[in-house]
Amino acid sequence: MNSRLDALHPYPFTKLRTLLESAGPAPAGLTPIDLSIGEPKHAAPPCVAQALCANLAGLSVYPATKGEPALRVAISQWLARRYSIPAPDIDTQVLPVLGSREALFAFAQTVVDAADQPLVVCPNPFYQIYEGAALLAGAQPYYVNADPARNFGCDWLGVPAEAWQRTRLVFVCTPGNPAGNVMSLDDWRTLFELSDRHGFAIASDECYSEIYFNEGDAPLGALQAARRLGRDDYKNLVVFSSLSKRSNVPGLRSGFVAGDAALMARFLLYRTYHGSAMSPVVSAASIAAWNDEDHVRENRTQYRDKFAAVVPLLQPALDVDYPQASFYLWVAVPGSDTAFARDLYARTGVTVLPGSYLAREAHGTNPGQGRIRIALVAPLAQCVEAAGRIAQFARTTL
Repeated sequence: MNSRLDALHPYPFTKLRTLLESAGPAPAGLTPIDLSIGEPKHAAPPCVAQALCANLAGLSVYPATKGEPALRVAISQWLARRYSIPAPDIDTQVLPVLGSREALFAFAQTVVDAADQPLVVCPNPFYQIYEGAALLAGAQPYYVNADPARNFGCDWLGVPAEAWQRTRLVFVCTPGNPAGNVMSLDDWRTLFELSDRHGFAIASDECYSEIYFNEGDAPLGALQAARRLGRDDYKNLVVFSSLSKRSNVPGLRSGFVAGDAALMARFLLYRTYHGSAMSPVVSAASIAAWNDEDHVRENRTQYRDKFAAVVPLLQPALDVDYPQASFYLWVAVPGSDTAFARDLYARTGVTVLPGSYLAREAHGTNPGQGRIRIALVAPLAQCVEAAGRIAQFARTTL
């Protein structure tokens, strides 16, 4: 057996199930409302279902590792429209993947050489795949704690030089999970300069990029930042995106990786043997999704309405504010975050995720402690009902 599997931590939702079991059943007479998992609940766009049904002949064809050319064109053109950059080269800079999760994991296996005691840097709290990918690649994770004074961003200059010298990969998430913070151009300038100095690759997870509040102020993307800073070859940079949140199709398992052609070539080689190729049926549905923005704008409207309804209900009782983007609220709670989540479920039937489950003890603290993550993925009425229950519970625990 692979001994590195023993280094993996229990997944947050495994820990959450155990926690809620200790709370007992949800109270009678209250419908349970689950706001713990970032699983989109809005309807999938009709164009995706129509494309799936119209292209079932693709089930009879082995998919190419590199993906359908038409899909690579659709992704490249979407990147150009969304970020006002030249369309990336579809043969060397764009690769469809089966959702960003598997690609983030596989990319670490591509760029990390376990022989030189490498580090993989990631924000803390973080999407758990970053840590698992690092450990199974034979690297040691190095956690950069979220800084509330930086809107929960990372102080890259606070990482010691000796850590950067061993770093082979940096994971970033922008907009962030769980705080919804967006990296600025200055943040990117700093990280690019460190990458040039130490030679590490940057994996920018941008799966929440299309959920934001102001239609005229979309979050800055990594490729966009690179172009603004004169890095036209995207040296050492790859971005990961997905249709799951943008288009409400998490079951489609469709996304892409784009960026540095040299890194992409090695990633393609790895995936040739890894066996992750997208079916032509899924490709056709993905093309339809990437080429349509109407459903994405409607998606943002629904999230905007939920934030506008929920935040004012919570603010009198808890320390919470709007994120820059994404569909999460990163809420400070009194006392233990695990006790808050457990007792909240026991008394109200509302499920949220303890912040400490998304983070690790690092540099003397767990930066998720004392916070909960609320995913506003349920229908508006359920989100409002849940917010009322949370606020009432919080008032009784203060």
